Amino acid sequence: MLFHTPKLPAEIRISHLNARVNEQRKKIAQTTASKFEFLQLTQQLSKEARLRKKNNKKVYVLDFKGDTAASAVESLREEITLILATAKVGRDRVVLRLESPGGMVHGYGLAAAQLVRLRDAGFNLTICVDKVAASGGYMMACIANEIVSAPFAVVGSIGVVAQVPNFNRLLKEHHVDFELYTAGQFKRTVTMFGENTAEGKAKFEEELQQTHELFKHFVEKYRPQLNVEKVATGEHWYGKDALELNLVDKLQTSDEYLLSLLAQHDVYVIDTRRKPTLGEKLGFQAAQIADGLVPAVMNKIMETLASSNSSLVQMRDPKL
Repeated sequence: MLFHTPKLPAEIRISHLNARVNEQRKKIAQTTASKFEFLQLTQQLSKEARLRKKNNKKVYVLDFKGDTAASAVESLREEITLILATAKVGRDRVVLRLESPGGMVHGYGLAAAQLVRLRDAGFNLTICVDKVAASGGYMMACIANEIVSAPFAVVGSIGVVAQVPNFNRLLKEHHVDFELYTAGQFKRTVTMFGENTAEGKAKFEEELQQTHELFKHFVEKYRPQLNVEKVATGEHWYGKDALELNLVDKLQTSDEYLLSLLAQHDVYVIDTRRKPTLGEKLGFQAAQIADGLVPAVMNKIMETLASSNSSLVQMRDPKL
């Protein structure tokens, strides 16, 4: 009998960025500055603290580091729910530090929908891109009221891609039959092991084009100042060119941007972490062992396929 072990509840950590930065400033000043200069710094920090208290404005900082499956959306949805339940519309702001080259359509569609919750609630959303926000990553970025990009960040790639290997000829060479049973004309358009038909390939291409159209309309809705037809070619651009094309609004690193907010805003960084279960810990140890075995196994597979004059291609579902 198999037992399901539920994941432990998420642990949300909130740190006050102002306090963290100011503590480091005082430590440096104690070592490098005179007593008078240290006193001046202390007075300046106290003045800034009084100003922030008077303004009563808060900035909540989230982080999203995207993989192919957009698995970080699980943490993002909880963090956004927390903000919606506690922050004040019209007073507080949200900053998302985004890093993602894109991935699965449904995963990044959900991630983008989480950010739409903030926009629909009336919050000002700024998204900072230090390295990359491409494809599904840009789908998320375009929802922001303002996109801030580092000068050499990679932005854009508004397109859809899918790769499907086909082993039908290899199976035929080894006298292996493959049979696929479906109900519904287009339940399966292309397959890895069967012989793909022109009709199936055409339908699969049609589905990709439909996904691309949905992607373009989504970008156009949240970023009307952008000439979508000009940039929806699947190409990507670096920050400076992206600014000229209206893909982003400002060239600045996230560090510079947040530093500019510290004097007048209380800035809080929200971080969600899940403690691994015992099973996950054991699984990680097993994965480390497997890592040592996989190369040898893969080499053997490649040698076998090479002897059959075949090539191994990695399969990909449609991706943004």
